[in-house]
Amino acid sequence: MANREFHVLFLCTGNSARSIMAECAIGRWGKGKFKGFSAGSHPKGRIHPMSLKLLEELNYETSGLRSKSWDEFARPGSPPLDFVFTVCDQVAGEVCPVWPGQPITAHWGAADPAAFAGSEEATRRFFFRIYTELENRIKIFTSLRIETLDRFALESRVKEIGKIKLPE
Repeated sequence: MANREFHVLFLCTGNSARSIMAECAIGRWGKGKFKGFSAGSHPKGRIHPMSLKLLEELNYETSGLRSKSWDEFARPGSPPLDFVFTVCDQVAGEVCPVWPGQPITAHWGAADPAAFAGSEEATRRFFFRIYTELENRIKIFTSLRIETLDRFALESRVKEIGKIKLPE
């Protein structure tokens, strides 16, 4: 278990902002131990322009990113999932597909930056705040010594991580 790559799926409704940012961040902070994916229950079909702008400012490669349905990850032949994290409250309340392999799940809710209304600079700051909140959780998650935790302890830890918020 210690020498393999763990697959993590981040879910949101539209798959245009939070889940996309989390997919990128886990690739960076997971350092080859974690591979991130993202999807939506009702994907918008496009990534929010501010998500792309922010990720590019943070030196992420964005050319392969796309808004996609969570159905892609419930099909036979899809990547086996070890963890599934919902990052918005709406999708957390929906009935999710059955994920092959019984991944560990947790809710890591964050405010929706795509719903923010304000100037371009205020919108950028809000997107960055949400990115930072998700990134902090991901840093803690990727620092866990997964190989030393049983399933119950691991489930408990990832649920605790989802409650971590940035101070106002």
